[in-house]
Amino acid sequence: MGRHLLAAEVHGQQLQQARQLFFDRGELPEALVDPLILRSWERCRRFGLTETSHLSGIEFLDRVALKTEQERNRYLLSHGRPIMEHVYEQIRESGSMVVLSDANGLLLETVGDPDFVGRADRIALMTGASWDENQRGTNAIGTALAEELPTEVLGGEHFLEHNGFLTCCASPIFGPDGRLIGVIDVSGDYRSQQRHTLGLVRLSSAIVEKRLFEAMHARDILVCFHPRADYLGSPKEGMAAVSPDGQVLAVNRGGLEILGIRQVDAVRRDFSMVFESNLAALIDRLRHNPQASCEISVSGKALQLQLRGLLPPNPVAGRVYDEAPALRSPRRPETQAPSAPLITLDTLNTGDPRLQAAIDRARRILGRDIPIMIQGESGAGKEMFAKGFHNSGPRQSGPFVALNCASIPENLIESELFGYQGGAFTGARKEGAPGKIQQAHGGTLFLDEIGDMPLNLQARLLRVLQERCVTPLGSTRAIQVDISLVCATHRKLREEVARGTFREDLYYRLNGLSVTLPALRERTDIRQMVAKLASAEAGSQVPVGFSESALQAMERYGWPGNIRQLFNVIRVAIALLDEGETLITETHLPEELFEAPLIAPASAAPVYDPWAAAAPEGTGSLEEIGRQAALRTLEAAGGNISAAARQLGISRNTLYRKLGKF
Repeated sequence: MGRHLLAAEVHGQQLQQARQLFFDRGELPEALVDPLILRSWERCRRFGLTETSHLSGIEFLDRVALKTEQERNRYLLSHGRPIMEHVYEQIRESGSMVVLSDANGLLLETVGDPDFVGRADRIALMTGASWDENQRGTNAIGTALAEELPTEVLGGEHFLEHNGFLTCCASPIFGPDGRLIGVIDVSGDYRSQQRHTLGLVRLSSAIVEKRLFEAMHARDILVCFHPRADYLGSPKEGMAAVSPDGQVLAVNRGGLEILGIRQVDAVRRDFSMVFESNLAALIDRLRHNPQASCEISVSGKALQLQLRGLLPPNPVAGRVYDEAPALRSPRRPETQAPSAPLITLDTLNTGDPRLQAAIDRARRILGRDIPIMIQGESGAGKEMFAKGFHNSGPRQSGPFVALNCASIPENLIESELFGYQGGAFTGARKEGAPGKIQQAHGGTLFLDEIGDMPLNLQARLLRVLQERCVTPLGSTRAIQVDISLVCATHRKLREEVARGTFREDLYYRLNGLSVTLPALRERTDIRQMVAKLASAEAGSQVPVGFSESALQAMERYGWPGNIRQLFNVIRVAIALLDEGETLITETHLPEELFEAPLIAPASAAPVYDPWAAAAPEGTGSLEEIGRQAALRTLEAAGGNISAAARQLGISRNTLYRKLGKF
C-alpha cells in the first residue's frame, strides 16, 4: 500500500508539472504525459474548452428522453447489464462505479457504491449525461470513443480540473459488424486506483462483444478459431458467422486480427476463399462432436478450429466436395486439442455429503421414465447437475436441450418451447423452426426456472407430457416426441401452487423425484471445487495455484452468487495474472471476499416478507398483490431492479413482467 501511495504521489507531481507546461505556457509536455492523453488535451483545446470549464449550460436527458435512448440501445444494454453487474461484484465497496455508455458517450446505466455515486453525481457522472470529449474534456469514456482504444485516465490527466479526483478505465465495445457501439467503464477515486482495473474492463468489453456476436448470429454456423487450442471458447477467439451455403456473413475483431484481413475482404465471400478449407468437409468431420477441434492452415498459419451453432443436417446443400488439403489432423496425437471432459454425476462429486446424497438419489432413477426436479439457490449448479444426470444415463448419446424460462420474454417462450410453422406470426422464418421439445427428441429436455413459466404455457406443457406429442404454433399436426424431463427452480413450487401462480396438476406431474443442491456457502468441498474450476479455466496453459490466504478467504466467504459467482471470480483472477505468474493470491480476488460479515449468522433476524406485506388480508387479486410486493420492494431497494429481484426471490425478467403489466 505504501509503494502504491508513493507511486501515485510521484505521478501526481509529474502531472502538475505537465499541466503547468500545457495550460500556462502552451508547451507540449511529451516526456511527462502519455501520447494518448496529450492528443486528447489538444483536441479539447480545439473544442474551445478550458481546464476551468464548468457544467453550466450542459443539458441532461429527462426521464422520457433517456428511456427512448435506452430502448434504442436495448441490444447493448441486454448483453451489457449482466457483465456490468458481474464487474461491480468484483469491485463492490471499493469506492467505485461501473458505467455503460452508448457510442456518443451518453451514460445509459450505472451501478456503484453509494458513497462514490454521491460524489459522481456532483460532476454529472450519472445516467442521462453525456461524457463525450467535446463536453467533458479528457475522460476515459470520451477518450476511448475518440481513440477507439482501451483508455485509462488518472487524476490530473483529466482535462477539466474538477474531474481530477477521478481514476477511470474504459474499453470500447464494437458490434458484430465492427461498428463502435458503446463503452464500459470503471470509475473511482484517484487515491484508490487498482492496477488490474484496465485489464478487467478490457476483458469485460471482450465478453460483451462475444455475446453480441453470438446473439446476432444465433441462427448461423459459428466458426471459432485461434492459433492456440486452449483459447477456443475464450473472449480472445476469432469468430466467423457463416451461412449454410458457405457464405461468410461476418468476422469479429479478434478473428480479423488473427486472419490478418479486413472485414470487407471476408464478408460475402465463400468460406473456402477466406479459410482455404472446405466447409462441407469440416461439418462432416465435426458434426458429431461439437467439443472437438481440428487444425487448418490459412496463409501458412496453423489454426485450431471449432464449429458451433446450427449445423445443417447434411453437408452444405448441393455441393460435391473433396477433402481439402488444408484440412488435416495434427501429425501427433498429443497436439490435438483435448475434448472437454464429459460432465457426469461421478465427476460432479467432489466430497460434499449433501451433494453426494443428491447424486445417489438421482442415480437410482437413471433410465426410468421419472421426471426429476432440482431445487436450489440461483447459481448452485442446477444445469450442471442436469447435464451430469443426462450424461450418466442411457440417453447420453441423445441431445441435451436447455431452456431458461426466466431469461426469455414471455411472448417468445411459446415459440421457443413448442416451435412454429413457417408464417405462424410476424417475423417467423419461412421454413419454420422446431421447438426445444422437438429438438430434445431421444434425449433430455432441461427446463430451468420452471416456476417462471407463464400459466397459459403450463397447460400446454402438461398436455405434451401426458400425450407425448407436440403441436408447433400455426400447425395442426402433432409430432411424437420421446424425451426425459429435468426441471429446476430456486422457488418453492408448493407455495407457488398455493398462490395460484403454478398449476397443481403440473406440479405433481413434474415432481417425480426432488433433489436439493446445497448452496456453496454450505458445502465442505470448496477447495476441491476451486482446484477443479481453475484447472478447467486454465486448460492446457501452465497450471495455476492458490495461496493459502486466498483459499481461506474463499472458504470463509458467503457466496451469494454460489458456483456461478465462484467460477467468475476464478475466471477473472486467472485473466488478471501477469505474464509468468502462476499463483493466485488475495490481490487477484475481489475485495468483498475479505470483508465482514462474510457469512450471515444462523440466528439472523427474520427476513421481511414483501409478499405478506403487499396488501391487507382478503383484499386485491393475486396479480395486485404481486404488483404491490414488487413496487414496495423496488422502492425499498432504491430502484435497483437486481436487488429487488433478489429480495423477492424471482428473476429480473419476472420482476419486469410484474411491473410492466400495470
